[in-house]
Amino acid sequence: MQKGMHTDTERCVRAVQSKDARFDGWFFTAVVTTGIYCRPSCPVVPPKPENMRFHPSAAACQQAGFRACKRCRPDTSPGSPEWNQRADLVARAMRLIADGVVDREGVPGLAARLGYSTRQIERQLLAELGAGPLALARAQRAQAARLLIETTPLPMADIAFAAGFASIRTFNDTVREVYALAPTELRTRAVPRSSPVTSGPSGIPGGSANTAGALTLRLPFRAPLNPDNLFGHLAATAVPGVEEWRDGAYRRTLRLPYGHGIVSLTPQPDHIACRLTLSDLRDLTVAISRCRRMLDLDADPVAIDDQLRTDPLLAPLVDKAPGRRVPRTVDEAEFAVRAVLGQQVSTAAARTHAARLVTAHGEQVDDPEGGLTHLFPAPEALASLDPETLAMPRSRRTTFTTLVRQLADGDVRLGPDSDWPQTRARLLALPGFGPWTVDVIAMRALGDPDAFLPTDLGIRRAAQALGLPSTPAALTARAAAWRPWRAYAVQYLWATDSHPINFLPV
Repeated sequence: MQKGMHTDTERCVRAVQSKDARFDGWFFTAVVTTGIYCRPSCPVVPPKPENMRFHPSAAACQQAGFRACKRCRPDTSPGSPEWNQRADLVARAMRLIADGVVDREGVPGLAARLGYSTRQIERQLLAELGAGPLALARAQRAQAARLLIETTPLPMADIAFAAGFASIRTFNDTVREVYALAPTELRTRAVPRSSPVTSGPSGIPGGSANTAGALTLRLPFRAPLNPDNLFGHLAATAVPGVEEWRDGAYRRTLRLPYGHGIVSLTPQPDHIACRLTLSDLRDLTVAISRCRRMLDLDADPVAIDDQLRTDPLLAPLVDKAPGRRVPRTVDEAEFAVRAVLGQQVSTAAARTHAARLVTAHGEQVDDPEGGLTHLFPAPEALASLDPETLAMPRSRRTTFTTLVRQLADGDVRLGPDSDWPQTRARLLALPGFGPWTVDVIAMRALGDPDAFLPTDLGIRRAAQALGLPSTPAALTARAAAWRPWRAYAVQYLWATDSHPINFLPV
């Protein structure tokens, strides 16, 4: 079991007294004299240290009887970086809870996906996070409800079920308990919907003129964030019909548990502006979670950059443009397919191959605000295609058809619950899968922050130019000092090139 930061009382007190936003989401401060809990950066006068209690999650605070601060909105802090940098049971469970598995399948479904008993899951989550899976999912439902209450004109009954509550009574009771306000009072306190979207430092939206199924919100992150390689990579590799760069925003279609969606993401200095159009509002929390993972918004850039700066040859790259994130994906299976399509071909050729698949096998969607036309085909749809229709070498056809068949059958599982070492081994066993393909999937689909690409041509060129070892074995040995953040070192090394992936589109 990991020892959470909330157990280091002295360090937590210092963070609260300095209002250090870097620690938002790492821990939460409960104030015994007021009965509320806050994020470390709460703008109010810090309480006396003897009145502070520290908890590892918003759910733990709620279970202890504290309600959310109305000023700093602690329930909407950036997520803990722990869940994206770890591959143990608790981290995998937290990723699945964020993806809505408990709401859809219950705790037994969560346990089945992870291969443990419900008792084991509950015990480990309670020990590390101070709350079990039901309480953690309940806290997430409360946050989703608040977002819908404050940013849409939907009736409360519709919001209750969209947020995942089983009944209107449970919805009302939970909102009152967590926020000390009735749902109607929350809506009254929100910024009028005719006003522009505004927010405080927490990154929570005020009202906006949203129609049913469309939401405008702000995705917070820990500063700094360099958007160049993040959005540059997504835009340069965008598959026509599924993704596009339009009016300063990256837009794409989303395949979601209850339907589909379209998201528009625009980088801003202190947040990512997000516009979501959903065919079913029950997909709200899942869509937000997947967009956050794609943009790597829960990373701790200060810790990452500090580690990489210890290498004197990397330090100038970090100092020049700190806060680089790893561009990831909203659909792990989709990315694996695209990684195979991109083997040994240019970015343009990979996009062409993918676009043909989308046109032939993707589900059509309507996008009145742009040029998106399809969802990327699911593995089940691709498993039945005729390999002879693929314009690629026969060996790569075999690689492609084997992958999509195993994804469709469930023999290879890529998702928030993936066991990273086990998944790597299964991918390496597939025909045509070498270390580069496996590591790029580990980095961008599985989210492994330590995935490394020593055989990548761009990495080897950058290494040679910087005076780093350029042979894969020697570079891997040198990169041991960058662990556990080698995937971020890859972003800094790639950024030495003039490839479009490294530049924010104009």
